[in-house]
Amino acid sequence: MQTTVENAEKHTIKLTVEIPPDEYSKELDATYRSIADQVRIPGFRKGKVPKQIIDAQIGRDVVRDEFLEHAVPQYYRRAVSEQDLAPIADPDIDLEGFVDDAPLVFTATVEVRPRLELTVADYAGLKVTKPSVEVAESDIDEWIDRLRERFAELEPAERPVIDGDFVTVDVKALSGDAEIDGLTRTDYLYAVGSGEFGEALDQQLPGTKPGDILKVSEVMGPGAGEGLEGAMADLTVLVKDVKARRLPEPDDGFAKTASEFDTIDQLRVDLRTRLGEIKEREATAQVRDRVLDAVIDTIEVDIPATLIDDETEHRVAHAKERAERAGLTIEDVLESQGWNEDRLREDSRDHAIRAIKADLALEGVARAENIEADADDLGAEISSLAEAYGREPKELAKQLERSGQIVTLAGDIIRGKALDLLVERAEIEPEASDAAADGGEPVDNEPENETPDDAEETP
Repeated sequence: MQTTVENAEKHTIKLTVEIPPDEYSKELDATYRSIADQVRIPGFRKGKVPKQIIDAQIGRDVVRDEFLEHAVPQYYRRAVSEQDLAPIADPDIDLEGFVDDAPLVFTATVEVRPRLELTVADYAGLKVTKPSVEVAESDIDEWIDRLRERFAELEPAERPVIDGDFVTVDVKALSGDAEIDGLTRTDYLYAVGSGEFGEALDQQLPGTKPGDILKVSEVMGPGAGEGLEGAMADLTVLVKDVKARRLPEPDDGFAKTASEFDTIDQLRVDLRTRLGEIKEREATAQVRDRVLDAVIDTIEVDIPATLIDDETEHRVAHAKERAERAGLTIEDVLESQGWNEDRLREDSRDHAIRAIKADLALEGVARAENIEADADDLGAEISSLAEAYGREPKELAKQLERSGQIVTLAGDIIRGKALDLLVERAEIEPEASDAAADGGEPVDNEPENETPDDAEETP
């Protein structure tokens, strides 16, 4: 098979493919066999119908059309692979010639990803800073306080309600004149500030005392129960008692209760070690992000609008999926952030452009350094994915091969290796731990275009 590539217009190439008869004849024979297995012609066994009979009974044009329908896409994908092209849209295919005993010739006009041809000089000497990994006493105190909150006890409070208290309440919930069974509760222990019954109740509870009655109308929050979130309810709430959280003293007794250590000093030493490990991992990840940002800022590339639009839509769809998994709508999430969908799309587009530039830059580095993904790399990555998803590695490998995702996986590995190399060669300076306090730039710990998670890593 012979292929040639020529530029058609901006970001678009014209790929000409020529397949000699002795090569496509096998595919044509396979088409005849497939048709022979499907048709019934008197006097011939199924699957044993000669070509000339099929041509006469079914039609030579039908055979040719079926052959071309299956063969041309295969030859196109093969030509794209041989020419190391990355199409970003479906091709416009034009069949130039197909007659018996003559080459099959077609052209494919398609928009492709741009290629950056970089040299070492383009990405040498990247300078970044590494965040401090020093563990301060205040960091340890913070984690000790979190542990204390986990082991807090409730005790009666002879004072008005404050934020963070627990109150025993009777709640009567109405929708019009009808009582809402799922929200009406007796002797219910309610965490002030939880938002379970909406914001209005949490705003009115502080300052109340046992015997007080509150009346609020509110849209119910996610803690109200299945099917009740978003419902409008008129609540009558009787405050019956107030309970405050009593935190245990951070002493040796607490250390024995909350950990495997006998003394609070031993617990603090362990926390210092484990927090240091967490900070080191976070700092390493930030160095990689900063190196990638640095190389992005050094390159200029004209990105096809189609590529930007597709990546933007992918990010918007991903944001909507995350909201749905949390039981929310994207409108709920955007409203809580003071955003709207236009702002989401603008932000997604900005991040899409940087993400595309990052991929193109790392691919350029990989070409310059002859970085590849070998069988061992793919095997290790597939094994890791299989373990994460509870799959058999061989089964997953076959699925990735059939779907064509093995190429995507190889690309991810190659870009990861390229970034490893950039980090290895970068000039990394330690960042002063008090840089922000001295007027330096604060560290941005949030990943691009991601909603901050409430989850936190526990040492």
